[in-house]
Amino acid sequence: MPGKTLTADDWSAEAKLAVIIETAPLSEAEINQYCREKGLFREQVQQWKQDCLAGFQTSEVQTKTIKQQAKADKAEIKSLQRELRYKEKALAEAAALLVLRKAQCALTTARRANPFA
Repeated sequence: MPGKTLTADDWSAEAKLAVIIETAPLSEAEINQYCREKGLFREQVQQWKQDCLAGFQTSEVQTKTIKQQAKADKAEIKSLQRELRYKEKALAEAAALLVLRKAQCALTTARRANPFA
């Protein structure tokens, strides 16, 4: 545990978690004795435990949010891919029409230049 120079609020997260783990199986009287030995208040230990549990709950919420976002991203990707295929087909069709128009213009110009060929 951290030395006497640090206040309980300056303890590292690992030290706080160690206190939570050490006090978990203890009775009320044993927790009070433990806190006196470590220079802690019982309320601090309870708050650390609540903070730890809240962290786990936040983690679960974040995991659920990430999964939902991933699902939404996949749907958007699928939609964008569908739109891209549509536009690629439209572009290919437009390019083919331009090539045909050029070929038609070339044939028309060639026939005008040499009508008997």
